[in-house]
Amino acid sequence: MAYSLADVNHRVRHEPEGLVAECNERYEQNIRRAANRIAGNMEKSRIVLLSGPSGSGKTTTAQNIERRLRSMDLETHTISMDDYYLDVSERTPRNEKGEYDFESPECLDLELLRKHFEQLDRGEEVIVPHFDFKAQKRDPSRGRPLRLAANELAIFEGIHALNGAICGEGQSANAFKVYISARSNFELDGAVAFKGTWIRILRRVVRDEQFRGTSPAVTFAMWENLRRGEKQYISPYKNTAGVMFDSSFAYEVSVMTALSEHIFDGVTPDFDRYREILRLRDALGLFEPLDARYVPENAMIREFIGNLGL
Repeated sequence: MAYSLADVNHRVRHEPEGLVAECNERYEQNIRRAANRIAGNMEKSRIVLLSGPSGSGKTTTAQNIERRLRSMDLETHTISMDDYYLDVSERTPRNEKGEYDFESPECLDLELLRKHFEQLDRGEEVIVPHFDFKAQKRDPSRGRPLRLAANELAIFEGIHALNGAICGEGQSANAFKVYISARSNFELDGAVAFKGTWIRILRRVVRDEQFRGTSPAVTFAMWENLRRGEKQYISPYKNTAGVMFDSSFAYEVSVMTALSEHIFDGVTPDFDRYREILRLRDALGLFEPLDARYVPENAMIREFIGNLGL
């Protein structure tokens, strides 16, 4: 799918409320479709695996699927697969630069994940671990018990949820799989003016600065490694999903344009993908800005922009 930039700019100028409402309803349709397919798979498995690259909106999407399933009288528990990270040690895989490769699925306790999938599907209790990112290790005192009743599901959300090393064998192969990513380009005069991957890095830049205290320059500097990890560990498995959907919104780059005055200040020529970052910056100038006050509090992109504009 591709958006017409000319049409988007026209609607931002003349009917912003209608554009925002239409995009949010399309997203809700995808939520309903995913929930219905998940419910239909319950006889095979009560495990749901939700994956997508960084900045795709996995966390909010998992919560929204959970909300929809509850309306269908199905209790749901969302579990971040980040809590299954192994303690950082000399055995932690490294990339070609010798740095810790936190994008690798080998950072996860794959054996424990597969074991928990099997146990939960059998109705047995497991202790979901808690990973302390500050200490870079698990905190056993903060593990939580979980047992699934007959009308309950567990959604495991994470970038590696569809990786064959995790869900390729045994009962876990019956888990329902969902893949989400912002995939649509914006086109102008028959050419790509703004790539879908740029949506995700913008989301990360805005979110990381607001909620993680990370400067835009630092997030941009991580981009090369994130893209490498996506291509190597995530994208090859997306076609195994029972439901794939696009989490982009036609209006969101216009919102990001209105919020992005300073985010390129720290970009210097030594950055990986420096030229692409400059193209991204220039492409933002093609968009009519949209005030964030038009974005409802419950819209998915609030995961990234927070309360800005409210």
